[in-house]
Amino acid sequence: MTDSEPQSTGLTRLLAVMAALRDPVSGCPWDRVQDFASIAPYTVEEAYEVADAIVNNDPSALRDELGDLLFQVVYHARLAEERGWFDFEAVAAGIAAKMIRRHPHVFGDAAMRDAGAQTAAWEADKARERAGRAETGVLDGIASTLPPLLRAQKLASRAARVGFDWPDAAAVLDKLDEEIAELRAELPGNDPDRIEDELGDLFFVMVNLARKLRCSGDAALRRANAKFERRFRAVEALLASAGTTPEQASLDAMEALWRQVKASEPRSGEHLA
Repeated sequence: MTDSEPQSTGLTRLLAVMAALRDPVSGCPWDRVQDFASIAPYTVEEAYEVADAIVNNDPSALRDELGDLLFQVVYHARLAEERGWFDFEAVAAGIAAKMIRRHPHVFGDAAMRDAGAQTAAWEADKARERAGRAETGVLDGIASTLPPLLRAQKLASRAARVGFDWPDAAAVLDKLDEEIAELRAELPGNDPDRIEDELGDLFFVMVNLARKLRCSGDAALRRANAKFERRFRAVEALLASAGTTPEQASLDAMEALWRQVKASEPRSGEHLA
C-alpha cells in the first residue's frame, strides 16, 4: 500500500491501514495485542470528543473526531473479522438495510403524515427487532454500559410507553419533594449506603422531570456545567486583577464576586444561561 495508489478511496485505505496495523508479523506491537475490551474505552472517549466538537461548533475538529470514531468502528470490525464473526462490509450493509427498513416512506410505498408517525413506525420496527432477539421485556435491550443519566432517560421513557408514568410534571415535582424529604431524613444517620440510595432516587426523579418538561437532562446539566465554569473563571479573573487567587481569597469575597459576575450576565434567554 502506497500513497500513490490511484484506486484507493479513503475508506478502502483506512481498512488497509487497519489490516497492516493488525498484521501478526509486521504490524504495530501495541495494536496487535488489543481486543474488544481494551479498545472499548477509546470508542466511548472518541464519541464524546465528537459531541464536544459539535457543541463547540468546530468543523475542523469535528472532521478529525469523526475520523477517530470511524477508526474505532473499523478496529472493532477488524477484530470481529479475525474471529470469523463478520467484517466491515457486513456492518455497513447491515446498517444500510436497517435504515431502509425503518424509512419505508423514503425507500418504499408507505406514507408518513409527520415526524410523530415516523417515530412510532421506528419504535415499532425496533420492537420487532427486540422480539427477534428474544427480548420480550419492556426494558430489554437498553445497554447497561450507557452513561447513568442517559440510561435513566431510556429506562423511564421505555416504561412510560406502556403507561408506567406520572400524569404530568406537577406530579413529578411532588415526587421530587418526597425524595428530598427522604434524603434529609437519612442525613442524621450518616449511613453512606442509605444516603447514596436516596440520592440516586432523587437523580432518577430529576431525569423524569426533565422528560416530562420535554427537556434533555443531559443538555440541562451540560448547560449548568458551562454556566458554572464560565462564572468561576470570571471570578478567578477578577481575583487575579486584584492581585490574589482563589486559594488566598475568603469564601465571602468569592461569593460577592460570583454575585457580581452573575448580575453582569444577560438574563436567561438572552444568549447566556
